[in-house]
Amino acid sequence: MSIVNITDACVKCGKCIPVCTIHNINRDETTSPRGFLDLLSAYQNGDLELDKQAKEIFESCFLCTNCVDVCPSSIGTDTAIEMVRSDIADKYGISWYKKVVFWFLSHRKIMDLTAKFGYVFQSCGLKVNKEKFSNSMRMRFNLPLVKMIDKTRLLPTFGKKSFLNSYPEFIDNGGEKTIGIFIGCMGNYFYTGIGEGLLKICKTLKINAHLMKKQACCGAAMYFTGDTKTTKKNAKFNIEYFEEILKTVDAIIIPEATCSGMIRVDYEHLFHDEEEWKNRAIAISSKVFLATEYFDKFTNLAEILATKNSSDLSITCHDPCHARKMQGVYKEPRHLLAQNFSITEMSNPNQCCGFGGVTMQTNRYYLSKASGKQKVPMIEKTGAKFVSAECSACRMQLNNALHIDKSDKRCVNPIELIASVL
Repeated sequence: MSIVNITDACVKCGKCIPVCTIHNINRDETTSPRGFLDLLSAYQNGDLELDKQAKEIFESCFLCTNCVDVCPSSIGTDTAIEMVRSDIADKYGISWYKKVVFWFLSHRKIMDLTAKFGYVFQSCGLKVNKEKFSNSMRMRFNLPLVKMIDKTRLLPTFGKKSFLNSYPEFIDNGGEKTIGIFIGCMGNYFYTGIGEGLLKICKTLKINAHLMKKQACCGAAMYFTGDTKTTKKNAKFNIEYFEEILKTVDAIIIPEATCSGMIRVDYEHLFHDEEEWKNRAIAISSKVFLATEYFDKFTNLAEILATKNSSDLSITCHDPCHARKMQGVYKEPRHLLAQNFSITEMSNPNQCCGFGGVTMQTNRYYLSKASGKQKVPMIEKTGAKFVSAECSACRMQLNNALHIDKSDKRCVNPIELIASVL
């Protein structure tokens, strides 16, 4: 696979433009899928220098895959941009604060210690919100060196203890089946209620849970930033670990669309130039599932939920890009939630929330903020109290957008909502 193989397939029909997240904010042909592909082709052919202007353009894509979804040829514009971002990182380097974050995410024991200190001291510089399902905080002051942190933003809070350190590695629920749980960094350190919800569901279903405590960060944050070296290191560790774990578990479930999409889909793209690792990534992907996907397709959870009382919480559903478009998962969480909750669909649940990755949340936060703002009226119009989204990146982004709009609505993972009625 090469950039030119992707760019040459485009016939310039323009069907991608109306659905492009960045083009709907910045209506310029250069920041549209068709424009990206033209520039990528010129770069690959040596007709375009990878200067700072080109860098800014290629970093403005949200990687939402809307263009791939509507393209008659399913051209992988996102894959081509991910490849060129690796070249950008090689030429310009990666910002110091991104390197710091990636280093911590790649060293779990040190991250565990940092999270403990974070929980203890976060109230010193942060205003913490302790509402149900909230897990949010905002700065009392600005940190100018780190552009993603200013006192207008709503951020997730550290949990008192990480999820993986709160329970034994193997939980025997007396079942015939055992599943591995890949919790993801956000669920492990911030939205710990997701893991607690998973364990409650497993106990109800009498499915044993293996917490896979050696799991490494999936590498999505690094991959979308162009840090291919760190991504491959984490990915190879996880592939080897998954291969071993899958000898004793029936499946591995992930309650995070970004992590699941990275492991099931992007690992294959990551190793496009390493055939052995590519094939090993493809092999494990058949045993990895989004949590709601697994529970809906392979268990009787929906039947059990139907016997429980209905909740008085009204909800609407947001479809994470990495769930619906990359993995085809969107019916499953709705089917499970509909057993106990009243669901009011928003006008476009498939529209990207605008999280866009670490670079978008830091260097291009104004674009992320503008994209999130477009989603708020859709949510408000439903009248729902909560937005369900099986992705902590979407959760963080939508909660920030709703906070800025002074809305009392909040985004939560469907696993937590489901567990709340059991």
